[in-house]
Amino acid sequence: MSSSNAFAVTDPAFRSIKSDHTGFFIWRIEQLEVVPVPRDSYGTFFSGDSYIVYTAFERGQAVGAGTKVKLSQGSKLEKHIHFWLGAESTQDEATVAAFKSVELDDLLDGTPIQHREVQGHESGRFLSYFREGVRILQGGVATGLSHVVEDTTPKLFAVKGKRQVVVTQKPKVEWSEMNTGDCFLLNIDSTFFIWMGRASNRLERLQASKLAHKLKEEKGQGEIVILHDGDENKLERDEKSLFESVLPLEKKNELKDTSGEDSDDKEELRLRTELKLYECSDDGGTLKITEIKSGPLLQSDLNRNNTFIVDNGNAGVWVWIGKHASKTERTEAMRNAQGFIQKKGYKAYTPVSRVVDQGEPQEFKSLFKSWKERDATTGFGRTYSGTRGVAKVVQTKFDATTLHQRTDVASETRMVDDGTGVKEVFRVDNFDLVHVQDGMAGKFYSGDCYVILYAYTTGSSDSYLIYFWLGSHSSIDEQGTAALKAVELDDRLGGKPVQIRVIQGKEPPHFLAMFKGTFTILEGGKSSAFDENGQDVSVGSQYLLQVHGRSALTAKAVQVPMKTASLNTNDCFILVDGKEAFLWMGKGSTGDEREVAKIIAGNVNADPDLIYEGQERDTFWNLLGGKGPYLDERVLKDVGEHYSPRLFHGSNASGNFKLEEIYNFSQVDLVMEDVMLLDVGDTIFIWLGSDSNHTERHLCLNSAKEYLESDPVGRDKDIPIVIVKQGYEPPHFIGFFGAWDCNMFSDIEEQLKLLGEPPVFNSPNGVGGGGSYSMSAGGYYDYETLKNAEGLPDGMDMTQKEKYLRDEDFEKVFQMSRDNFENLPGWRQISLKKSLGLF
Repeated sequence: MSSSNAFAVTDPAFRSIKSDHTGFFIWRIEQLEVVPVPRDSYGTFFSGDSYIVYTAFERGQAVGAGTKVKLSQGSKLEKHIHFWLGAESTQDEATVAAFKSVELDDLLDGTPIQHREVQGHESGRFLSYFREGVRILQGGVATGLSHVVEDTTPKLFAVKGKRQVVVTQKPKVEWSEMNTGDCFLLNIDSTFFIWMGRASNRLERLQASKLAHKLKEEKGQGEIVILHDGDENKLERDEKSLFESVLPLEKKNELKDTSGEDSDDKEELRLRTELKLYECSDDGGTLKITEIKSGPLLQSDLNRNNTFIVDNGNAGVWVWIGKHASKTERTEAMRNAQGFIQKKGYKAYTPVSRVVDQGEPQEFKSLFKSWKERDATTGFGRTYSGTRGVAKVVQTKFDATTLHQRTDVASETRMVDDGTGVKEVFRVDNFDLVHVQDGMAGKFYSGDCYVILYAYTTGSSDSYLIYFWLGSHSSIDEQGTAALKAVELDDRLGGKPVQIRVIQGKEPPHFLAMFKGTFTILEGGKSSAFDENGQDVSVGSQYLLQVHGRSALTAKAVQVPMKTASLNTNDCFILVDGKEAFLWMGKGSTGDEREVAKIIAGNVNADPDLIYEGQERDTFWNLLGGKGPYLDERVLKDVGEHYSPRLFHGSNASGNFKLEEIYNFSQVDLVMEDVMLLDVGDTIFIWLGSDSNHTERHLCLNSAKEYLESDPVGRDKDIPIVIVKQGYEPPHFIGFFGAWDCNMFSDIEEQLKLLGEPPVFNSPNGVGGGGSYSMSAGGYYDYETLKNAEGLPDGMDMTQKEKYLRDEDFEKVFQMSRDNFENLPGWRQISLKKSLGLF
């Protein structure tokens, strides 16, 4: 504790909190006093009360109710204070919660990030603390219903959320409190009805089932009845009588249809992309709020002597407290922010958070064009912060098996192996692929597009990557063909490959490693680069290459204009003149860069002439059109921005692409019915769940582009986009999720089967693949029906008709077992299905 706070009044409830310890604590406001909540009640809140939640954790530590209290091991702690306001809590209770949050903040030297939470609109970060879900019950201290008691009156709970579940007790047990898009749990005595709205999703139904079993265990007895919307009349006589005693079917017309709800998505998207920055100052004793600028925002826009408001519309308002801001500005920050959202006319539940200088969380930093830690040193490499903490890797040789075992290393390096697998390179030519000879495989042209199939082995299994590289001067048709051919190649391999879109100049490390230092980008395209016999005649006898990279794993050479102004003292260049080659090494280039340049120059000429900057001869200058000015100022090669990976659930269900961030994420947040987006700074991963929506799967690449375009900081739109399918996750994706359970998804499917949920069949290739169709029990068809496509249900995947044949019919039609068919190459499976009229 600092000396400034040594004599501050501290609430007795906070006296056990130590600023240098991790921990997780919850207090409730009772009779305007702060009272600790018993740990066995964490996650249960009353709508008539207000609460304070505090957590402190080290980077990479699991966060939540299970966080242990322990002394920090020297790492900087990230601290968050949330004050949660129940929908029916009094104004006095809400005021005390806010005031006491400031008091706790003062005790911790003003370092925590403060958040205002409103019931029903809790932030993703708040919900992430409660892995078993949040339960919101009716009542509170003021009403006398302040703890869970034995109560035999009927109760209705709404169950929402596929990851962090929120269970909210409804004030009345009536049809008007329910809707078709959610699941509800009706508890009458010792009977638990799980009512599943027709538009609810499978995983919410699974969560409702888990809740029912949990409540049954708490009561020590009971019966669980699973009830689908529309099946009420199919209940047993006694069950139906009990159900209708509180929810009579003649009043079911009061049930709300969620499909008719209005959407403000377009307006929210507009506000999200139109960031604004305001400066707050109390000079002269009067608070003044002045608009400074609209986005993109820069870190340098923040003056450490003042307080600023970052306005992200209904997505949230942030208050940033400068290191030298006044005491009044610090203590009034949250109140001023709440007044700001009222003045702007934003929704009352708009998230409000306060952050302090040098204690900013990633979700705040991401609103800025770039963000570097203050007083950080510069050097070589990339700063990376994972959710599980990854040690710095310096090795340059990566064994594929090791990387699959050490997925943390794979995720940091963006490598699946060292690039020594088998690759085939194809060039797009006249809406088709043409194989590129091995001797030319590392030479790409900016006017062309290429598809590269890469295979590597881990143990006894084969894995595949498909890169499609888009030259900066290639046509739209060529780019579209490259993407389409990547999908076709993926299909032929049974949907196993990981697809990666690569834009010229944004090649990821593994892409470069495949070419072992020979990757070269030249100007032109097929029409200018190859004669009628396919021989390379592209760049003529003279050209200039600029060399990038500090090892053979990251090396590439790019053709630049043949003139002196192209030179740069910080790099190496290769000047080719017919059969001669000159290697020019700038004074600012490093020893590693020079060694890489020698390797590339050696591929052009066995004995290049080495030239050090300042020792050039007239012959060299004459080839460049004469000596002239060029960039001769050395610059430090920065480590780049610190970036923590962020996981999003993406949805276009409302017609607009919408993102929901998942905090403190782990594998359990990858939901089979979703398309997920993992942003690691220099790469975007798209994960396709096996049961995800057909439209979202088909448009996933466009969705990733839209995500980059809608980012308020003005992100680079050409970074690599990697498409990953459930069950085929590569190690450099898995490594961002910590512990990985290969059986998790199959275990969930088994649980869904117990609920009577039918499996969902999808095309193995999610990009442009077929739709999905839930096949209920007995949902098989004979061969002729499938062949003629008569009387088949809408939404059935017509590329997977064979799945709807009974086993005996399958063997009769295909003359082989299903297992033998599945072992055939993907192209052979498709060929067989076409010949039988099933594709």
